[in-house]
Amino acid sequence: MQQQISISIAAIITVLMTQAVQANEIAELEKPLRLGEINRPATTVKEWLAQSSDPIQVTGVRLNATATGLEVILDTEQLVSPVTSVVGNALIIDIPNAVLVSPDGQLQTANPAQGIAFTSVINLPNRVRVTVTGMNAPPTASVQSKEAGIVLSVTPGVAETETVEDDTIQITVTGTQDEGYNPSAATTGTRIEAPLRDVPLTLQVIPRQVIEDRQIIRLTEVADNVPGVETSSGYGGLASNDYYIRGFKTGESFRNGFRDFTFISPRDPANVEQVEFLRGPASVLYGGGSNLSGAVNTITKRPLADPRYEVNGTIGNYGFYRSAIDLTGPLVDDGSLLYRLNLAYTNADSFRDFNESQSIFVAPVLTWNIGPRTTLTTEFEYQNYDYVFDRGFPPGEVFLQLPRDRFLFEPDVNRAQFNSYYFGYNLEHELNDQWKVRQGFGGLIINGETEAAVLGNYSSPFVDDDGRTLQRDAQRSDEQQENFSLQTEVIGEFSTGSINHNLLFGLEYARYRFAYDFFDATLGPIDIFNPVYGARPGTYVPSSFEEYGTRNIGIYLQDLVYLTPNLIVLAGGRLDFNNSFYRDTLNNTTNSERSETSFSPRLGIVYQPGENTSLYFNWANAFTPTVLGGITRAGQPFEPERGQQFEIGLKQDFSDRLSANLAFYHLTRQNVSTPDPEDPDFSIQTGEQTSRGIELDVRGEILPGWNMIATYALTDAFVSEDNDLPVGDRLAGIPKNTASLWSTYEIQSGDWQGLGFGLGLVYVDEREAQLPNTTVTLPSYFRTDASLFYRRDNWRAAVNFKNLFSVEYFNTQGFFMTPQASFTVLANISVEF
Repeated sequence: MQQQISISIAAIITVLMTQAVQANEIAELEKPLRLGEINRPATTVKEWLAQSSDPIQVTGVRLNATATGLEVILDTEQLVSPVTSVVGNALIIDIPNAVLVSPDGQLQTANPAQGIAFTSVINLPNRVRVTVTGMNAPPTASVQSKEAGIVLSVTPGVAETETVEDDTIQITVTGTQDEGYNPSAATTGTRIEAPLRDVPLTLQVIPRQVIEDRQIIRLTEVADNVPGVETSSGYGGLASNDYYIRGFKTGESFRNGFRDFTFISPRDPANVEQVEFLRGPASVLYGGGSNLSGAVNTITKRPLADPRYEVNGTIGNYGFYRSAIDLTGPLVDDGSLLYRLNLAYTNADSFRDFNESQSIFVAPVLTWNIGPRTTLTTEFEYQNYDYVFDRGFPPGEVFLQLPRDRFLFEPDVNRAQFNSYYFGYNLEHELNDQWKVRQGFGGLIINGETEAAVLGNYSSPFVDDDGRTLQRDAQRSDEQQENFSLQTEVIGEFSTGSINHNLLFGLEYARYRFAYDFFDATLGPIDIFNPVYGARPGTYVPSSFEEYGTRNIGIYLQDLVYLTPNLIVLAGGRLDFNNSFYRDTLNNTTNSERSETSFSPRLGIVYQPGENTSLYFNWANAFTPTVLGGITRAGQPFEPERGQQFEIGLKQDFSDRLSANLAFYHLTRQNVSTPDPEDPDFSIQTGEQTSRGIELDVRGEILPGWNMIATYALTDAFVSEDNDLPVGDRLAGIPKNTASLWSTYEIQSGDWQGLGFGLGLVYVDEREAQLPNTTVTLPSYFRTDASLFYRRDNWRAAVNFKNLFSVEYFNTQGFFMTPQASFTVLANISVEF
């Protein structure tokens, strides 16, 4: 069992616990207090006697680190007897009948001395409260009244036994779980542990509880609960983890902070702890990639110190079957070696004709607590995904008239199979209580093959003059993808005078390679209104053998600066040295090699006028290397993409369990790659595209047992400059207005305790099917989901109803229109041991 927790993590947890205690206490007070009135009428004899004289004025607060701990000096001319109490690791000292009138205002300081995580001095009704929180145990203090005022001599507490340390760690884990729908911290935006309210970024977390409550099978379903984020239909029906963020598509995601190219790599949710969405440019920490408009980081489950075993099974309509196992606990008696193992198997048919899929998933994780300050975690994932390659419909009006289950390809031809292998490790060592070093690696290898009937004509109207005959060809491919990333980071906390810093310095080496061999063959046409299947491909001949990739070295620096307790600055930048290549392996020629250097800065400011409100602004630049933007049909590489964003926002905590985020942004993107209307397997570059909008999300627990995530987004994404595409055309697949609600209520007591209900609503505005815009518009839709569940002791049963009223709607990959599932039922039962 690791015996010491890093100062940064402990300080953040302490701040959250302290603010939660204060928020609960203040919530019980009368409304005049919220308007700044420190005194209130006495309601007891004791309070009346305490108020019989004018309040004691505390005119200043000083903190002095001493050889034995910390000295807190409250400047006052009057003597008083403080009242002390202990809550968790916090020592609370109340000065009765007092008011803090210091010109510097209330004080909140992280890590003021060795062994002390956090100190605050604040006004409360009829008293001044001093809170001193220890790292591993509550501090002790002696109180003296001197001419200088009240002097508190604080000595850090020491955890007496290993059991106490174990309990402390368990409290941390429980606290995270208890946050429910409203996690208060995430690492994706800053790569350090920091409260969301202190970070000038739009960052939202979808926790495990939401994934389970909604019975999410395809991980991209979480986008329903994130404003400004839309899903992509994937690669021929593959459950690709691709998204549109603020109007622009992301071509790669992240797994625990490491690159995770997901276009041909589905992600099973079995080992996912939470998904973090950063809306806004991410190049400052993650370098060049398809992240000009944001980043999606999947956080996987980690081993637990206490043994826990969970087994669950799910069945549904359309022949859906799924089973999963989650095992965790210590491997040795002293708890220094922990494990976690997630297994999942899925077999399913589909509402689409001839569609079926099968997935096998294995994910073991080991954590070795090498010493009190050193931890090594290694993880491995394997997934085999076997499915029918189905791209849906081309973007034509005539195809919107077809039944959603209509299959326009060949059931005996269209097939795909991909195997993905992931290995990663994370080594952390605390140099001392202020500084630590992290070194990690993530490697992903994917290989697979496809065979499919494809469109023989990629230009509108797609069908012949008779309005019903669709010309088809056949295509077979062998594809390989490699993504490796090695990171070394130094994280530290220090002070320069009264200014506190949380510094991050990092170095990353990344290598990416994607290779494919395509073979073409002839194939007969099909009548889209009266399909007859059975056509067979002719002889396959090589058409294109290509590979492209990048090698990248990135150096980044970031500082989260607390200028005052309520004024915070986030500043950072990254310098990337990128080498890219593109080769025609069929003809054994190198079409292009390119070296690029780019600097990606970011600056953000947070001002907190009150304990529960944060106003923020950020500005960021982004960069995408040439090769990840693709190549033209002529084999020429694209120019680098550039992005710039300005954003202002408001974060509001209504309580420690209910929060909201409102953001206004303006994002421009230059040298953008978009689908080539003549061949969607390639792209073209436009001049500039712009996305501007408003995003709102409210998430958390309204009342005990009543959870909610509500979102709204206005996304105005359009072509702003171009020599070919019409200026003003809306970006394909991007709705102007979206809104969603997911809410559950679980009965908390009585005979029906554990019974719960869920309701989900999703509204998506109409979308353009193509760029340039045509007469084809994907219709708007309003989808309703629901759930019924029951928890008792160590087991849970649930039934989820998705698309309750069988609404017809489509997703898009930027070209094809992919029909989405009609009414779906999933019944799940899980048992925990």
